[in-house]
Amino acid sequence: MCQREVVVKSRGLLVASILAGSWRASPSTLNLSPEDLDEITPLLFGSGAEALAWRCVSNTELSTTAPAQLLHQAYRLQALQVAMRSEKIEAIHRFLKEAGVDAILVKGWAVAGYYPEPALRPLGDIDLLVKPADYKAAQEVLEKPETRGCWVDLHNRLTELQDRSHDELFSRSQIVKLRETRIRVLSLEDHLALLTIHLLKHGGWRPLWLCDIAAIVESLPVDFDWNICLGSDKRRGSWISAVIVLANQLLGANLDRVPVRVRAKEVPAWLREGVLKQWGNLFPADHLPVQPRPLMSDVRSSPREVFKETWERWPDSITATFNLKGRINNFPRWPYQLVAFSAQAGRYLIDCLRRVPVRP
Repeated sequence: MCQREVVVKSRGLLVASILAGSWRASPSTLNLSPEDLDEITPLLFGSGAEALAWRCVSNTELSTTAPAQLLHQAYRLQALQVAMRSEKIEAIHRFLKEAGVDAILVKGWAVAGYYPEPALRPLGDIDLLVKPADYKAAQEVLEKPETRGCWVDLHNRLTELQDRSHDELFSRSQIVKLRETRIRVLSLEDHLALLTIHLLKHGGWRPLWLCDIAAIVESLPVDFDWNICLGSDKRRGSWISAVIVLANQLLGANLDRVPVRVRAKEVPAWLREGVLKQWGNLFPADHLPVQPRPLMSDVRSSPREVFKETWERWPDSITATFNLKGRINNFPRWPYQLVAFSAQAGRYLIDCLRRVPVRP
């Protein structure tokens, strides 16, 4: 492991240490120096974990430091944003109901209720799942002037839960209230499954997502159905188990309400280190891109850059494993990464060939 990777992993561990137990009514005892806090504060901004971090330092000697005060300001701003986003969620559901569209709210506000304060969990896009038959009607609602600025991400399927039908998801869903508005959310079993697989799908880069999982795992009711949560696909069930155990290993989540068959899942070192690397690289320029840059775009003018360009585009172990539906075990990840990189290179070459002008 090179020196830079050691530093990045160290920063990731510091992020994990400040967020451990942050979702509880009484956060865990914090063992962090002012220098440590100063180092990871820039990482926390933009990760969604600023308010949680402030909560953990607010009753310590660190609360008067400059980094802590920045986190405090972020918490105050987030409280205002959460209030405004909640109003948008209410409005969207009213408009959809008037149009006869039934939608399930996923992530975001549906998870915030597992924290001691709603303001501790930021609300981004409003993710809604509708049945395929209702998709067009829902789109028409979202195109109306009164719904502009609501930041809705509309889905007619959830790739994370592709082993579950719409009928199953809707029949198991629950109704909760946001003030006077009735909001449909996924069942706790389906929601926990979605959150765990979503984390793997995006390389585990956002520590807030693992805090969400930890908060839910520690709040599970006695009648929680693990057969529904783990699903019919054994490989995806293995993914779900691995992330739950990862929440224990990195954030100290209590697994007393988790059955032995889930707790027994071994979390390989590459998964832990991959997540810590993402957490130690939370600066905006290092976020996982939604669309990767064109492969080797700079090499054409400077062939000596080929190794640098390849390294910068080399897929991380987590997303490569997820995209290729791989197993989470102790085997090396480079075969998955090589196949993922080759597929990306192939798409790039095909695109280049399509752009070559055809001579008459």
